[in-house]
Amino acid sequence: MAFVRTSGSILALIAAAGLAATPAMARKASTLTDINGMRASSAEGELQDRGFKYIDGHKGGYGAAYSNWWHKGDRDCVTVEVMDGRVMTINDVAAQDCGHTEKGHSGAGTAVAAVAGAALIGALLSHKSHHHDDNKHLDDAEAERQYDRGYTDGLHNVAYHNYDKSDAYSSGYSAGVDQRKHNTSYHHGSGGYREKAQFNDLSGARAAGADSTLTERGFVNVDGFKTGSTAYTIWARPASRQCLQMTVADGRVYDIRDIGQHPKC
Repeated sequence: MAFVRTSGSILALIAAAGLAATPAMARKASTLTDINGMRASSAEGELQDRGFKYIDGHKGGYGAAYSNWWHKGDRDCVTVEVMDGRVMTINDVAAQDCGHTEKGHSGAGTAVAAVAGAALIGALLSHKSHHHDDNKHLDDAEAERQYDRGYTDGLHNVAYHNYDKSDAYSSGYSAGVDQRKHNTSYHHGSGGYREKAQFNDLSGARAAGADSTLTERGFVNVDGFKTGSTAYTIWARPASRQCLQMTVADGRVYDIRDIGQHPKC
């Protein structure tokens, strides 16, 4: 699942994301509470055994990750919340979060394959319940449409265009930008032909661990300074021409980015 952070236990959810669900008795989220607390890798297998199929996932706030699962027989979409590698909650959400309608067939099940593919892609790119601050779609259909337009613009990095001066569009755009940053968090931020070392995954990590990881990846601490309780360090990796600035506050990496140039890089 693309949204998942670097925890090995959560990454295990990726491996079987595309596998077909095993036929089983349909269950609502209220009957899945025994999965709460499981390691994410074990929960993935349990959901498949009970007839659910992985649809998509995304990152939420405070380190949470959400994945949507669809049960065809029950026409039920559930969202699984994972933190620190374990399932925290499982909730029923709107069928549209799984790319389906409340009744009838999903866009992916139409007779024309090309149309089906386009409908499914559109469903997967559209925003989900957990992209909203209160984890719920808006009740007002027009506001929801504006939110979705803003989310799509932010996700695809096009210009902010709030011609209706809509708060829903503004909120959607911010959510789309956050999701785009997550989707491309693997990218080092610069192009060219030289192989680059990863560093974006260290955001939020403990400072001591981040220092060790950067050293293992070929970076050298070449400079640093401190202002109040915030420390700034410069890391150079000549082999890939990377020059990072890492900001640490309260013992954790608050920000880390490639600044391109520095006198000591």
